[in-house]
Amino acid sequence: MLLDDASGQFHDFFERHHAELARLAHLLTGEKDVADDLAADALVALWQRWDRLVAAQHPVAYARGVVANLAREWIRSTVRERRRVGLFWSRGTEPVDGPDVAVVLDVRAALTRLPFRKRACVILRHAFDLSEKDTATALGISVGTVKSQTSKGMAELESLLGAKAAGELAAGRRNR
Repeated sequence: MLLDDASGQFHDFFERHHAELARLAHLLTGEKDVADDLAADALVALWQRWDRLVAAQHPVAYARGVVANLAREWIRSTVRERRRVGLFWSRGTEPVDGPDVAVVLDVRAALTRLPFRKRACVILRHAFDLSEKDTATALGISVGTVKSQTSKGMAELESLLGAKAAGELAAGRRNR
């Protein structure tokens, strides 16, 4: 493949999927600025391994997996840093752009309290409306693990938020 062809293909891929990858990173990390950086880092990594992405059976799932792995690394690094420095404090609510309502803020806060795999499964299944199979492919886990982690994650959200707010997350998926 010529460099110009690869460059054009990458540009098209970037235009089609950058916003979705940034949104995934934001939902996984809870940090908008970090999400933009992670999406950019993921796209750089994808460009450097463009031959793998083009050869992948599901290129977008491959890209989501890269974002999920970068988000996981960022979260682990942040947790280690906070532990080392001793910065244990409650995060205040962050300012939101757009039409977010209190329930959305509560759901976002509750999502950050879920362990990474449960959070990733719930977000990909309900916020991105992916099938169990596509979620499993993106995270590199089995469909059974997606089912159990999504179920357990939704149960934890319901416990944290109450049935009404957890239902809002699921309803958001149905209303897409």
